[in-house]
Formats: sequence, C-alpha cells, structure tokens
Amino acid sequence: MTTIPVRPAVRRELLAHLTGTLFESERSYSEPEVNEAFRTVHDDTSALRRYCVENGLLVRERDGSRYRRVAA
Repeated sequence: MTTIPVRPAVRRELLAHLTGTLFESERSYSEPEVNEAFRTVHDDTSALRRYCVENGLLVRERDGSRYRRVAA
C-alpha cells in the first residue's frame, strides 16, 4: 500500500480489512506489536493506529499500552 485512502468510506473499508487480517479478536497487543503488524503494509503506523481507534476497529487502553481488535 503506497497511500492511506483520503475518502473516509474507502479508508474505513481498508482499515476493517487490515484489522481483520492482521489481528486476532481474542488477543491484546502492545503498541510495538501493532506497529510491527501495520508496518507490513505501510510506514505510517501511527496514522493507521489512530484511524483504527477513531473508527472503532481497535480499542486502546487509557494509558496507550495495549490494543485489542473489536469483534465484528
């Protein structure tokens, strides 16, 4: 992937695919693990994390230490 889609509907569809493919629903992940997974598709891991949290696809602990995929 060379760019993150600008159109919200297209971006959300892509993010839903990525979270469904890269993360197990019954497991929590550290920020470095999330970054490593996202880095396999794009270098801007912070944007991907932020968009996934904003779109309700990943839930982040208050202190930002752990992430979990939201069940579909």
